[in-house]
Amino acid sequence: MVNHSDSYLAAAHVNVSRETDAKLHSYDAMLHKWQKAVNIVSPSTLNDSLNRHFVDSLQILPLLPKDTKTLYDLGSGGGFPGMVLAIAAPDVEVSLIESDRKKCSFLSSVSRETKSPATVVNARIEAIDLPAPDVVTARALADLSLLLSWCLKWAEENPDLVLIFPKGRNAAQEIAEAKEKYSFEYQETASKTSDESAIIIVHKLCARLPNA
Repeated sequence: MVNHSDSYLAAAHVNVSRETDAKLHSYDAMLHKWQKAVNIVSPSTLNDSLNRHFVDSLQILPLLPKDTKTLYDLGSGGGFPGMVLAIAAPDVEVSLIESDRKKCSFLSSVSRETKSPATVVNARIEAIDLPAPDVVTARALADLSLLLSWCLKWAEENPDLVLIFPKGRNAAQEIAEAKEKYSFEYQETASKTSDESAIIIVHKLCARLPNA
């Protein structure tokens, strides 16, 4: 288990309150407790939860547009990055979309215990009917093409939609394949937790016209 004398926020080079840091400590303690009964995250990542989950999620915080009001986290799982962002950015309305009922119970408990409001949506992504948010995140969920297919309806509703997806070593290949199906602009930023990973920031998403 992570040494709780460490600061999550210092490790992620994010400047927010000590109260937020304390909430993240509580979250981490709950993760370790629940993991004994429910498979929230991969067991191999639990001993380095600070870096593998919390810092990995917190590095997204500076990438959120300053005017972000609503954020959807797809396939939220244990709440990474969505629940972490709900704690670190309390002014943003975060919806955690997760199909596993037990993980939803965990997320609701974290929200309640840390007094960090987040909406937990127990549903499959393709079945939800929600208005377009400002930002969509997803971590270790699906390849970029599939993620974009889920987000296309929101991009049509909100042309300023921003998609933020941490990706692994196959990021370049996923981008090339997605470009065959969709039109979009993107930037890449290096991951702080893995030399083989990057964070892809997508905007101006739309369907690619035939023969375009």
